Amino acid sequence: GHPSPLQSMLRSSLSIALVVGCAEAFGASSIATLSLPKALRGGSAMSSTQRDVAGSGALRMAIGVGDTLPSDAELSIREDGKIDTFSTEDLFKGKRSVIFAVPGAFTPTCSEQHLPGFVEKSEDLKKAGAEVIACVSVNDPFVMREWGLAQKVGDKVKMLADGNGAFSTAIGQIVDKGAAMGKRS
Repeated sequence: GHPSPLQSMLRSSLSIALVVGCAEAFGASSIATLSLPKALRGGSAMSSTQRDVAGSGALRMAIGVGDTLPSDAELSIREDGKIDTFSTEDLFKGKRSVIFAVPGAFTPTCSEQHLPGFVEKSEDLKKAGAEVIACVSVNDPFVMREWGLAQKVGDKVKMLADGNGAFSTAIGQIVDKGAAMGKRS
């Protein structure tokens, strides 16, 4: 049959599939019927130009399919008892990757709906061509590691910490969740 939208996207010349805001749909959907946001279907749910952030008047750059990730943004991971920090170039260059961001580790929605779908469908994503599946959150690497252990992620999803929010800011995906949660991805 025909390849799914995700398979087509991963087999295209794009090296990065940035998944933003579709994790709820992903958790309950099969790969073949995955409802992707317009940005991943070739539409323009997010443009590469500046836009208003939730009516705040603040402008930011949003990244879309085909855009290049900032090569100097850093993300951290805690493995084998140590913290390693990598540039996005080190993590993703030349690899077909699915990157999804969540507002917070251990939060109910992220733990029950966001992360589990990617873990459950990791083999399907890899069969579709993904070499790296990565979860990014504005948390520290200690929290991301513990959340990965609690969610039984194993090696299915890289749990990447965007400790200072620099990566999320660089790709235009930082949001202010107020006093309770602060700035998040």
